[in-house]
Amino acid sequence: MTVALPLEGGCQCGNLRYELSAAPMTLYACHCTNCQKQTGSAFVLSTIIPEAAFKFTHGKPGKTTWKSDAGNLRYGYYCKDCGSRIANGQEGGPPFLSLRAGTFDDTSWVRPAGHIWLKSAQSWIKFDKDDLLCDEQPTDYGPYVERFRSFGLFPN
Repeated sequence: MTVALPLEGGCQCGNLRYELSAAPMTLYACHCTNCQKQTGSAFVLSTIIPEAAFKFTHGKPGKTTWKSDAGNLRYGYYCKDCGSRIANGQEGGPPFLSLRAGTFDDTSWVRPAGHIWLKSAQSWIKFDKDDLLCDEQPTDYGPYVERFRSFGLFPN
């Protein structure tokens, strides 16, 4: 399977839409308590994307801030009408966003390269032997980027 760019997506109600003009750098499952609370689920699937390749094409997002499990000041964009979280970033951090993979219009290609924040993962979740696993926030996302690229989803 090859995924064509740009990628489009949006919130649950459709009032907030976006476009991503570059391939995600990686995709992972985050099991931190912040993601669990934001989604009401056991984990969230996130893509790391260059902030410059992302733009909202319809609607104006709300913005919220909080302190992450790693102690960083984070911000998140969400739909002011339905509350769907779209993307997160780090105040003063690198020019990347963590985009919620479930908000893409087409999620048929979505597959995590690995899992992070396992120390707060639910005990019933089982991992494949080939999964990349990290107990907290990785200090090096290189292996996650390499594994995601090995899936061959996006042309170089």
